[in-house]
Amino acid sequence: MAFPVPRSLSPSKVSSFTDCALAFRFSAIDRLPEPPTAAATRGTLVHAALERLHLLAPAERTLDAALSCLDDAAVGLRDDAEYAGLDLSDDEATAFHAEAGDLVRNYFRLEDPATVRSIGLELRVEVEIDGIRLRGIIDRLELDAHGELVVTDYKTGSAPSTQYERKRLSGVHIYSLLCEQLLGRRPRTVQLLYLKAPLAITTEPTDRSTRATRRTLGAVWQAVERACDREDFRPQPSHLCNYCAFQAYCPSFGGDPAEARRLSEQLAADAATGAGDAPGSPVDLVPASAGAGV
Repeated sequence: MAFPVPRSLSPSKVSSFTDCALAFRFSAIDRLPEPPTAAATRGTLVHAALERLHLLAPAERTLDAALSCLDDAAVGLRDDAEYAGLDLSDDEATAFHAEAGDLVRNYFRLEDPATVRSIGLELRVEVEIDGIRLRGIIDRLELDAHGELVVTDYKTGSAPSTQYERKRLSGVHIYSLLCEQLLGRRPRTVQLLYLKAPLAITTEPTDRSTRATRRTLGAVWQAVERACDREDFRPQPSHLCNYCAFQAYCPSFGGDPAEARRLSEQLAADAATGAGDAPGSPVDLVPASAGAGV
């Protein structure tokens, strides 16, 4: 029986499929639950802090205010299942919050938030382009000094090497396309702010890059449909395997993908009967949180 085709794609899912089709299947189609990681949860925390910061009046967006926003966000995170699932010791929790503070401080090395004219924060966007349903969350949409749109995406993980910069920018080019379809205006600039480095990677979308983005989306969607129809999702071993939560089901590590399918079916059955929390029950293909794309 062919796999069901996902209802939609997002920039993170496009990246996931191109990185490893089998990992994409486990996550987006089998809906296997993934244990929380400190890196992803820290990204969630820092995103929440920066969202709070940009809700303040420009003159109030100081470093002290940002760290206060981080403390407020941390209070809200304490009862979150994602954070609780980390089961951090006291020392680990201290280090976790200290590293989040360093990321917020590094943000101020990249830009002066008082100069940012944001018009949207953590925007959930959805549009159909060339028959493909696209969804995502834009960390920040703003206006530059000339009134042109700027899309900003915060990254709390390591900055890519030069050879991978273009691939990392592909996600924000998709957001640029989403904005253009929804608002009728192409953003003048799209940028990735890597808070760990800190490093800003910026580009200006053009007619050529927009056409290339549409071609890429079409090619990925066709490949996903073909893989679902043929039940052919192949692993693509790389350094990313070190961070993959699905090694137990991957043939590259001696696992059996059929076991993942059986688990998926059991989780779906449990969800249908109301048994357990059913963390793997079907949900829309939208990033679970703004911090997911670390």
